[in-house]
Amino acid sequence: MGRAGRVWALIRKELIQFLRARAMLLLILYLYTAEVLMCTYAMSFDVRNLATVFLDNDRSVASRQLQQDFSHSEYFRITHSAGTEDELASLLDRGAVLAAVIIPPGFAQHLVLGEPAQVQLLLDGATANTASVAHGYAQRIVQNFALEKGGHAGMEPPVVHRPRVWYNSELDYRHFMVLSMMSLAGMLVGVITAAAGIVREKEAGTIEQLLVTPASAAELILAKMVPPLLVGLMALFPSLAVAAAVGVPLRGSLLLFLLSSALFLSSSMGIGIMVATVTQTLQQALLVSFLVLFPVLFLSGTIVPLESMPLALQYLSEASPLRHYMEVVLGLFLKGVGIEVLWPRLLAMFAIGVLLLGLSLRRLRRHLV
Repeated sequence: MGRAGRVWALIRKELIQFLRARAMLLLILYLYTAEVLMCTYAMSFDVRNLATVFLDNDRSVASRQLQQDFSHSEYFRITHSAGTEDELASLLDRGAVLAAVIIPPGFAQHLVLGEPAQVQLLLDGATANTASVAHGYAQRIVQNFALEKGGHAGMEPPVVHRPRVWYNSELDYRHFMVLSMMSLAGMLVGVITAAAGIVREKEAGTIEQLLVTPASAAELILAKMVPPLLVGLMALFPSLAVAAAVGVPLRGSLLLFLLSSALFLSSSMGIGIMVATVTQTLQQALLVSFLVLFPVLFLSGTIVPLESMPLALQYLSEASPLRHYMEVVLGLFLKGVGIEVLWPRLLAMFAIGVLLLGLSLRRLRRHLV
């Protein structure tokens, strides 16, 4: 057999082996279809359908027209109408809205008298990039409204736009980046350490020995979770030092931050244990973890604003524990809110963790049989 024949035989052998590796083929198919599709629809830094609350203290034709201009734009979605500023502030604190428009009394009268009428825009600066983009959109809407009301170049505008940013008044993007990277690190640590801890036992052949001991599957999972949980919590303190060095304040409770982080790490480890129950080697576990982590990270709002995604993906993001943890972290660090505001996010993380750990436990018990 000549050189060409030997090379062809080797290629044929490798091709057969490659085609037999179904997991690798699925990964390639996933990267070229699902990932491309998801990035196409979700990866945009434009802001659309931003949840907005409108406080109309004038209740005039002009104020309603301005409200319609906001709601008819593709950038803002009027989801709430507040009656008082306290109600409006509560919506911003809870993260139910990311922008607020306040029309003061006498708005229409100022326009009739030819005096500048003021409009105040409040933005949630916890997500600095979203707030910055939304500010530009709001300014354009108000300017168009002013032109319709008789404003001309060189003249004082009939409507004055008064923007104000809450929680991060300087729109320092580093604040968001530090907190999002801290959250991402927790997600990676939780998933990978939990998956690796069980898969290593499988590779060493000791999982069967553990399963025949008096320890139940639940006790085995609990024992596997405690060490990475403790290490993950301890690792938060250097991250807190980094955040402090960058100038990110912790305005909320440190204890609540640690408790919510423990809940988040447990939910993340639920994903890792689920991965370990369907894989046999560390290499397979890392490969499947990558497949799982990408959509979880992508739908968390840490990479691109959730507001730029289609509504279907925004609803799907509710299944990601990282999305809820990000809201908790932003609330504790930048907004200074407490459990009275954050409990829905904590409850969601708890429910996701219980579901994942329950499914993992069930799969592990099947392995016992």
